[in-house]
Amino acid sequence: MNLLKTIFFLIIISIFSCKNMEEPESYTYPVTEKKAHIDTYHDVDVPDPYHWLEDDMSDETTTWVTSQNEVTDGFLNKIDFKDQLQSRIEELYDYERVSAPFKEGKYEYFYKNSGLQNHSVVYRSEIESKEEPQIFLDPNTFSEDGTVALRGMFFTEDASMVAYMITEGGSDWRKVIVMDTENKQIVEDTLKDVKFSGLAWKGNEGFFYSSYDKPKGSELSQKTQFHKLKFHKLNTDQSTDELIYGGEKQPNRYINAGVTEDENYLVVYASQNTSGSQVYVRDLRKSNSPFIQLQDDYFKRASVMHNEGSTFYLLTNIDAPNYKLVSVDLKNPSQSTWKEIIPETDNVLGIGSGGGKLFADYLVDAKTEVKQYDMEGNLEKEIELPGIGTAYGFGGKKDDKDFYYGFTSFTYPTTIFKYDIAKGSSELYRQPDVDFEPSEYEVNQVFYNSKDGTRVPMFIVHKKGLKMNGKNPTYLYAYGGFNISLTPSFSPSRIAWLENGGIYVMPNLRGGGEYGEEWHLAGTKMKKQNVFDDFIAAGEYLISNKYTSSDYLAIAGGSNGGLLVGATMTQRPELAKVALPAVGVMDMLRYHTFTAGAGWAADYGTAEDSPEMFQYLKKYSPYHALKDGTAYPATMVTTADHDDRVVPAHSFKFAARLQEAHNGPNPVMIRIETNAGHGSVSTKQQIELQADIYSFVWKNLGVTPELSKKVLD
Repeated sequence: MNLLKTIFFLIIISIFSCKNMEEPESYTYPVTEKKAHIDTYHDVDVPDPYHWLEDDMSDETTTWVTSQNEVTDGFLNKIDFKDQLQSRIEELYDYERVSAPFKEGKYEYFYKNSGLQNHSVVYRSEIESKEEPQIFLDPNTFSEDGTVALRGMFFTEDASMVAYMITEGGSDWRKVIVMDTENKQIVEDTLKDVKFSGLAWKGNEGFFYSSYDKPKGSELSQKTQFHKLKFHKLNTDQSTDELIYGGEKQPNRYINAGVTEDENYLVVYASQNTSGSQVYVRDLRKSNSPFIQLQDDYFKRASVMHNEGSTFYLLTNIDAPNYKLVSVDLKNPSQSTWKEIIPETDNVLGIGSGGGKLFADYLVDAKTEVKQYDMEGNLEKEIELPGIGTAYGFGGKKDDKDFYYGFTSFTYPTTIFKYDIAKGSSELYRQPDVDFEPSEYEVNQVFYNSKDGTRVPMFIVHKKGLKMNGKNPTYLYAYGGFNISLTPSFSPSRIAWLENGGIYVMPNLRGGGEYGEEWHLAGTKMKKQNVFDDFIAAGEYLISNKYTSSDYLAIAGGSNGGLLVGATMTQRPELAKVALPAVGVMDMLRYHTFTAGAGWAADYGTAEDSPEMFQYLKKYSPYHALKDGTAYPATMVTTADHDDRVVPAHSFKFAARLQEAHNGPNPVMIRIETNAGHGSVSTKQQIELQADIYSFVWKNLGVTPELSKKVLD
């Protein structure tokens, strides 16, 4: 009898052992043809066999995109919980979202989304009236599929007209439409080919805007070089618009302009890169008046925040890496005459003005603190915020008695407050009702040491009581570049990750702006590796402290953050189980040859700069760093066909090379959105993308989310 039991036991063990030893699912990827193409840098030949994928207008590229999407869709559609997850994300999105109101003329305007509308609708109500707000402009009527979106409204000072910009398919190219605000009638034909631009009205005569000459070939990928500031006079043909600044005689990659609230001055910012700009002012009261230069260093920042007559208030990082506020008189604008209003501190300074006051927005370890000053820089009040998070919108017009601001955090949905300037007090205006319980979650900020010992802050968000056993699905997201600061904010889709036992982590890497210009520069050019080291150290901290392990870690980032993920997965392929590079800069040798990419050189450097810079870029460039026969993480590259900021060729070439080099059981795929740009255009696209991303992550971590019973029913 004992022998029979032993035999039976061995049979059972054998059955389960065979089951566990089943071959992992294999994936058949489209065959991507390799074509001979070589670029030469400093006498070094660099093969680029997937160069042909840069041609976004070719039938061959279109066929490749279709075949790749078929493979990715086939994988995603087999995930049995994806539909339920998407339904849950839709539930979380389905709440009323209202922006902070702003005043124009006799009306108060605001944006509102009832929940699942593709675009927020613009409403308005008379300030002195108690009537219900009425729809002013509904972007959901712009297109049936939601791929045409509103991208900014610009009112005349008397608010009788508004010029609003639209994007089609997510492109950075804009069209401008002018409307009479009273009767909502279109004033004139649409302006076209506007890009990287605000709009600044000169009275009711017309407005200033910026654009490039339309490129030959594909407008979604061809290099755009010389920005032009133009003036459009209403009811005239756009071809006759006056060139104000820029073009080949004044070559700048980015030119933007504003008009002061008193309508007396035009302010022009002229940049060669994203790190700073020259600043000029022109008196609009005098015909053909000369430009007065306030700042001439392309690598320094100075922004006009306010003016009192010819006295201008500038927020600047000149001799102040964390920024300071100064005043300058146009009659004698030399920097030696600048008067310090609010000095630099240990924390990065931002400034707003309104109602005769200055509002200093300090970034303290990536969290907001706000102080109110008078116009001479005397501290009046520290403004109490609801908690640790991000506040924005402090400021208004000179005569305002109050204004509205927003506050948000990881578990605090964006809430609007009304601020009384004279009293220095806030009152709740609008608080959303989201289908989750904030008290069930906790947010912690930790500090860890990077490879060189640099202390880096990191936010960690998860359910209370979660066991730190190394098996928690963890989503590590970062950016690290271009002086951009990542601060706490709310995402409805992220709740789906957290409520199913996931951990969300956001470190503040070097290259960003969280600690001023020195922190930014520490992650640029020949110091870019610091950013990747910071990110890798974040993952190692999470693993060593048992939040997660490599088998349960996903790394994610978009744009410059996509580069971050690509560099990390090629340098440390064993660190994470899943990699999610989104709209990433993946070819560091050619990025500056597409659209406005040359403007990123201040952060990255270019392969043409020097042999040393070329070799440095080539070493970490994700496309070039992939090694044959390496087992890479499960990877879903994401991009979009109308991304003309980081062109999809980056992702196409990286995905093709990854599929060639990869040797392992993990799927390596690319998801290419259609009629979208550098970010999702519509709410529907956002929900579908996030459901696909989380489904891909959970599936490859071997985790089935415990979705709510309501959704499963």
